[in-house]
Formats: sequence, C-alpha cells, structure tokens
Amino acid sequence: MSKIIALANQKGGVGKTTTAVNLGIGLAAKGKKVLLVDADAQGNLTDALGFNEPDSLPVSLATLLSKTMMEEPCESFEGILHHHEGVDLMPGNIELSAVEVSLVNTMSRETIMRSYLETARADYDYILIDCMPSLGMMTINALAAADSVIIPVQAHYLPAKGMTQLLQTIARVRRQINPKLVLDGVLLTMVDNRTNFAKDIAFVLRRDYGDKLRVFQTEIPLSIRAAETSSKGMSIYSYDPNGRAAKAYSSFTKEVNALGSERRQARQHQADPSR
Repeated sequence: MSKIIALANQKGGVGKTTTAVNLGIGLAAKGKKVLLVDADAQGNLTDALGFNEPDSLPVSLATLLSKTMMEEPCESFEGILHHHEGVDLMPGNIELSAVEVSLVNTMSRETIMRSYLETARADYDYILIDCMPSLGMMTINALAAADSVIIPVQAHYLPAKGMTQLLQTIARVRRQINPKLVLDGVLLTMVDNRTNFAKDIAFVLRRDYGDKLRVFQTEIPLSIRAAETSSKGMSIYSYDPNGRAAKAYSSFTKEVNALGSERRQARQHQADPSR
C-alpha cells in the first residue's frame, strides 16, 4: 500500500527540499518506487533535481491541478520527469501561484491535489510532497492529500510559535478534511553540534514536544556539502557519499521506512480477527 507524506513548515530555509530529495532517493535505493511532488511555486525541488528552468516546462503540477479543477482527465504519468537516481518528479513552477488563487473559488478546493494524486498513487510506494513555506491553500491541499506529515525544523533557533501554528493547522485539517492524517514527527536539520546553542535547542524541542509527537532520533548536521547539492542536480549520496550528511539522511530514511512497516503491521493486526 502506498504512502503519501507531506514535508511541511511555513518557515522557509529549514531543509524541506533537501530532505525531500534525499529521503526520496534514499527510499528509491531501498527498492521503493518514489514520486516527488514539487508543490512550491518557487520550483526549488525541480531545480534541485537538475531541471534548471522549471518555468519553461510544458507540463507541471499546476497543469494537472488545473485539469483536475476543470474535471478534465489526466493521462497516466503525464508531465512526470525521471531522475537518474531512480525517482520520478512532478515538477512545480511559478504557475502554482495562479492555481492557488484559483483554488479560492473552486468547489472542494481543499481536495484538488488529493484528487490528482489518487490517479498516480497506485504506481508508487511513496509520494513525497515538498510544500511551499506558507500555510496557504496549496499547503492545505498537500495536508488533505497526505497520509502523514514530516516537519523539518532548523536547529539554529527555537521556532516555538511557528511549530504551534503548524500543529494547529494539521489538527484542523485532521478534524475537518482528512481524519486519517498523522504526524510522523519532527526532523531536526542544520544541527551544528559544535555549539551548545544547537544542543540546547534540540533538548528544549524534545522536552516541550517529545510527549506530544515524535522527534526523530536522527539529526541532520549542518553541512555545506548538503547545501551544494541543490546546484548539482543530485542527492547527497552521489555528491558526498561518505560525508556526515549522507550518513544522517541514510539513517533518517531507515526511520521513515520502518514507520511505514510498523503501521502496515498494525493495520494487519487490527484487521485479523484471529489475533
């Protein structure tokens, strides 16, 4: 059974795109079929995978969402690009800004992305949605389409207010639109373990939120090499395979993959009346 994961945080620059790339390619390396969805009008995920002019692409996520709004059929694999490290990509570009405005006056506006992704879901084990840094209609659509959410949080500061807003939005989506939505956890990114400040932030985050939600054991270290991958069109596994960031993302991928296995086993256990 496939799983749709939204990577969300309304704060920009926290490592959502880098995490989407390396989690997706890490899962593909484990034999999973993975689709990455660029749901950000800036097209950073598309650019990070080497498609350097996302605004020039003839078909993008905006195209498919517009078709879905107009109730026009979408062809299988329409607009999907293939990356040499084994993942597929539904690209995003500036046209998503216009689509987001159009969604305001659309019937069932919160579930347009869900309707589109349901047509692609059967072909993949994982679909990862890289959300834009906002809590606008496009992010609401991603949360409505997702089975779960991962929140990357930069460890340079304590974003308590932003975390509260995002958690409230996730809870609201769960109550009103998508009751099956679960929070996989918080991923600490850009952690500089040379400083007490970063260690203090990690401690306070686990203290304040650890009893309410999972804080992943893996912490992604601050790494210039990881930042450089965005301009190289490749994952950290190809660019710096022996570096700390590659090892961290590999460990994080194992955590996420294990979560999927745990939930599948739990569902099977509930469905088996003989247990």
